[in-house]
Amino acid sequence: MNSLKIKILGLITLIVVVIVVAVSYLEYRNQRQIVTQISARNAALLAATVQNNIEGVMLGGRSDEVQRILARLKSRDTIEEIRIFDEKGKILNSADKADIGKTVRPDELALFKSGSRVSLITHEENGDEPVFESISPIYNRPACHGCHDARQVLLGALEMELSVKYLEAYLTKGKQYSSVSTLVMVTLILITIALFLNAYVNRPLKTIISSMQRIEKGDFTVSASLTSSMEMAALSDNFNMMVNKLRFYMDTTIGHERELARAQSKLAHHHEMHLMNQKLEEQLREIENLNVNMEERIEEIEEANYKIADLASELEDKNATLERAVARLSTLYKVGLAVNSTIDLDRLFTLVVQTAVSTLQAQIGYIILYSPGDSLLRVTTLLGHDHRPAGATIPMKPSSVSTWVIENRKPLLITDINEHPEFDRYSALGYERKTLVCAPLMVKDEIIGTITVVNKVDNTTYNAEELELLATIAAQASIAIKNAQLYDEQQATYLHTIQALVSAIEASDSYTRGHSERVTRYSMELAKKLGLPADRLKVIERAAILHDIGKIGIDLSLLHKEGKLTPDDIHQLHQHPVIGMKILEPIGFLQDVRTCIGQHHERVDGRGYPNRLTADEMLYESRILAIADAFDAMTSDRPYRKALPVEAAVKELLDHSGSQFDPELVRHFVELLASGALGFTFARTAPDDAAAPSEERYLERKVVAMSDYSSRPL
Repeated sequence: MNSLKIKILGLITLIVVVIVVAVSYLEYRNQRQIVTQISARNAALLAATVQNNIEGVMLGGRSDEVQRILARLKSRDTIEEIRIFDEKGKILNSADKADIGKTVRPDELALFKSGSRVSLITHEENGDEPVFESISPIYNRPACHGCHDARQVLLGALEMELSVKYLEAYLTKGKQYSSVSTLVMVTLILITIALFLNAYVNRPLKTIISSMQRIEKGDFTVSASLTSSMEMAALSDNFNMMVNKLRFYMDTTIGHERELARAQSKLAHHHEMHLMNQKLEEQLREIENLNVNMEERIEEIEEANYKIADLASELEDKNATLERAVARLSTLYKVGLAVNSTIDLDRLFTLVVQTAVSTLQAQIGYIILYSPGDSLLRVTTLLGHDHRPAGATIPMKPSSVSTWVIENRKPLLITDINEHPEFDRYSALGYERKTLVCAPLMVKDEIIGTITVVNKVDNTTYNAEELELLATIAAQASIAIKNAQLYDEQQATYLHTIQALVSAIEASDSYTRGHSERVTRYSMELAKKLGLPADRLKVIERAAILHDIGKIGIDLSLLHKEGKLTPDDIHQLHQHPVIGMKILEPIGFLQDVRTCIGQHHERVDGRGYPNRLTADEMLYESRILAIADAFDAMTSDRPYRKALPVEAAVKELLDHSGSQFDPELVRHFVELLASGALGFTFARTAPDDAAAPSEERYLERKVVAMSDYSSRPL
């Protein structure tokens, strides 16, 4: 166990294992936190959806459906409990009928009164297993005043408990994969280091020791030849020189002893013996000198041993440097993957700042964009400090770190702000700076902004190596940011060009002028009411603006025709969605928009055009666009008829609900109209007994049927 190789290998093994295990543990904790946050958001979204369904059923007067909905939802593995209780905690309805009339736990009632929507808690009856507790209030609305006092603001609350068991399976798989990867990586590193030590240290030392053992036995013909490194080659040369000198001295001593023996045999008298004794003394002195030389050679060997120890220490330093280089390359690789995984600017900014903050262990990180035309800097992403929101602007001034980096076009390292009085100690963003690194975001000679990390988590200071790392991250991020900006500009150019074509089409016809803008407004309001995500809102906005672009391929005389349409006329008009799809086909990022345009005249019963698709085959956005397009067509003047009153248009939507239009979307659209959000007002009456129980009819006077509603393109 006293072997140098074993000591070096053991120390390196300990360092590698500690670092890899620490990194794996931090990664596992980060994954667990991310998965928990996503599950919490899903729980809130599911609770909102269930609440809307229950409120819709209760508004329709089908209160008996509530219990069946609750029971059906509880049958899912992820839902532990689902019930409705009042302000005092009494359970009004539940998936388990046995719970009705009971009282909820005090902690659940306290959570409801505190206004929290989603909370991760652990109940005693569940042991240590956590669940997401979601409580959503149910408010008293005008439609409920028939059975509830109008002065009562809150009717109750919907409580859901969602299990997180399924998350543990994902985290366990990730932990197993990380453990296997860590074991393989540590094994490979140790094998590599062991081979290196064996080839460059252990094997040469064994050769030297073997040669010395042969000399000890009297074999002075031995020689060592080491070529594994310059130091070992020098050691072998010195060893060989020492052996040669030792052999020479031994041969000389033996010769002298032989001569002395012959002289003693020849001397017959005392004087000659005395002379021989003097010669012997001289030989003894020579032997003493030889011993001195031997001691010097031994000292040389000791010095060689010291050099070997120095080489081992140098090897250890180089291994540490290699580990830091591997960690840095791994970080840069992750940065490259992150910045090249998206072209969305906001998401790209967040990824870059998160990577920089995590890599450099910073408390605060942000990106500032620079526009050469003004003296303001715009904060796009700010993590670790919420005093000033992202998107805020700060002035350029000499005491600003970002201003200095932009003007000098090079990164800046401040190890201690006290040593740099030329810069503000307190940032314009509202926090105290102690140590920071700021690097420019540059593409070729153009500077587009800066990225900054401030104050380390462990309260140490930044160094030159971390400055170089942030500069490298900034260089990678700059190219990705510039590409994303160019991509956005290209998209805007495409859309402006196509929108100009649509405006040109509408400008030629006073009846349809402004139609696309109105359809866009109606579609966006309905989509926002339905809670569509931002990427789908962008799809429906673009589709609404461009939905009639196919009319560029239809004869203007046919579009303005006031008389009755022939079957051939109707066939030609039905081609404008197909023409619109062909026009947008070369534009890759508008494929969902293209599909939506091609389907906006389809019907949910499969009798629409051009492809007779049913509701299940249509995009959700297409069904929204169909309602908005039809409503604006009915409430606008056309060459072949005058605009219908809003009440008549609403009646047409309700009459065709379930055949031409999605009934659920029609209900939400009529609610928007009734609220005045679309700028219309119309009389609202009690539900028609002849209509379905779930529908409300809005009528003020009898509406004349539209004879050409299905043949004209809306």
